[in-house]
Amino acid sequence: MKKWSTKVLAVTLGLLLLAGCGNGSGGNGGNGTGANAATDGAKMATASEGKKTELTFYYPIAVGGPLTATIEAMTAEFETEHPDIDVKPVYTGSYADTAVKTQAGVQAKQPPDVAVLQSTELFSLLDMNAIVPLDDFIAQEEGDYLADFYPAFLANSQTDGRTYSIPFQRSTIVLYYNKDMFKEAGLDPEKGPENWEQMQEYAIKLKKDGRNGLEIPVTGFAYWMMQTFALQNGDNLMTTDGKKVKFDTPENVEGLQYWVDLAAKHKAMPEGVTDWSTVPSDFLEGKTAMMYHTTGNLSNVKKNATFDFGVSFLPAKKQYGSPTGGGNFYIFKDIAAEKQQAAWKFVKFMTESERAAQWSIDTGYVAVRKSAYETERMKDYAAEFPAALVARDQLEYAAAELSTHNNGKVMKILNDSVQAALTGGMTPADALKKAQAEADQALASFNK
Repeated sequence: MKKWSTKVLAVTLGLLLLAGCGNGSGGNGGNGTGANAATDGAKMATASEGKKTELTFYYPIAVGGPLTATIEAMTAEFETEHPDIDVKPVYTGSYADTAVKTQAGVQAKQPPDVAVLQSTELFSLLDMNAIVPLDDFIAQEEGDYLADFYPAFLANSQTDGRTYSIPFQRSTIVLYYNKDMFKEAGLDPEKGPENWEQMQEYAIKLKKDGRNGLEIPVTGFAYWMMQTFALQNGDNLMTTDGKKVKFDTPENVEGLQYWVDLAAKHKAMPEGVTDWSTVPSDFLEGKTAMMYHTTGNLSNVKKNATFDFGVSFLPAKKQYGSPTGGGNFYIFKDIAAEKQQAAWKFVKFMTESERAAQWSIDTGYVAVRKSAYETERMKDYAAEFPAALVARDQLEYAAAELSTHNNGKVMKILNDSVQAALTGGMTPADALKKAQAEADQALASFNK
């Protein structure tokens, strides 16, 4: 893909005018349908030559910017290259909205054919017996297909030796900072704080009337931000099999206490709960000097910032660390084999190197394939805008996002406990002790 086609550009321009900005235990999902999907799909496709295969594609948007138009344009280009396949993209709201709509479809035996869902939905979808393993499709490809994807992004895609999803709109959390405010405070504008001690010092220096030194979003993603402190101070919050959590370790209590103290003790950031969407708005409006946020907001910040800004790794404690985030492509089980085969073609198309590079440039998400960073368009973009490489480079220190069985309940347990600590309702130690006990109970049936 060298450039958007004339048809795709027309679709994009039209949509930009019309579209707004988007802000149980069960069986083993790895058995059966996916095993022969590649072969069966090829046979059925031949038998039905001349007919169009129709796909319903669910996708969410969790960052600012007209990404609906971008998705529609990419889909239109796919249909141009694959005239035998019609894809109906359905914008399904936030990640949470998309998960609810997908689960309802699965339960009604009317799932989407392909969907982008959070990578953390893996165990929940397997428990619903909703998705197919992709290994037979991957085996059709030349060479080691998965070797080009970053290992940190595949961590949430695989379990029990099988691959169930392909990374697409993926991210890490990075630190954004206002260089003008750094200069004003006597700080080096070319470097973000490198460790927890420096971040506390910088946040205090940058705080002034009407402006916060730092903001960290809480609503909906408290667990994700908590992971940053856990990874920087020791270990991840869960085991790789999704059956156990490690919430109340001394290192995690120390991390949550540090987060609480930034607001309650040092007054360098807002006390209580800060909304996910408010934080980038505050940053762009000069109401905060630094923010933790997804790299998926990078293009939005680049487009709308009226000041010079920097992007850096999250500060370290014992080491650097960030959880990955974002969405992967899943193909569903309760659909015809020819649809699964067509869906695989669509997934491949949407994640090809040139397209992954363009998607990263358009959105700020990290290009999921190593080869995307070797394309001319990405090399040119990175030379002009080096901040685009920060999240990619931080992948060396990244780990899987919190993902367990009974994932929605476990995430809510941790979110609620972190919020209780941040609002002063509980001490960090008591909050994480409570979260551990409740999560252990929620996962008990998976540990028998």
